[in-house]
Amino acid sequence: MRYFLGAAFAVACAVSATPAMADSEVGFLECRGASQQFIVGSITDLQCVFRPSNGGKPQAYVAQIRRVGLDLGFNQTTTLGWSVLAPNAAAPGSLAGTYVGPSANATVGVGIGANVLWGGSNKTIALQPVSGQGQIGLGVAGGISAMELRAHEHPRGKRRHRHHRR
Repeated sequence: MRYFLGAAFAVACAVSATPAMADSEVGFLECRGASQQFIVGSITDLQCVFRPSNGGKPQAYVAQIRRVGLDLGFNQTTTLGWSVLAPNAAAPGSLAGTYVGPSANATVGVGIGANVLWGGSNKTIALQPVSGQGQIGLGVAGGISAMELRAHEHPRGKRRHRHHRR
């Protein structure tokens, strides 16, 4: 198992050096959600927030990651964090698109992993793990992941309609 995870992580790092034409960090993408494992793959639904490096307004996204490969166990929660690399600043909604790349993780109680993905707008955006992936559960996984990222508006608080007294 150690060999499998080590090899998957090495592949992830090697491939991350050659993604798209991304050349500068434009922000940080953080996602949280839960996974469903199916032995030969998994589906993870996530709520994400992109925080631009230039201090711009945070942008909300929803994502779904589909992994093909070994995926044994269960995870209660998953948190992923990526440094977003692109040729220029990310406009609102510009991260939306499909991202593909290698992924691997291991969990016994609290676990770690890495997902190196690239794609998005004209395949010019790379998502490189900063602190990787953290989850709570039990399992081991590795394979090729595809993430569909869609722009989503931040939920707003309940608005109350004020009635005017006469």
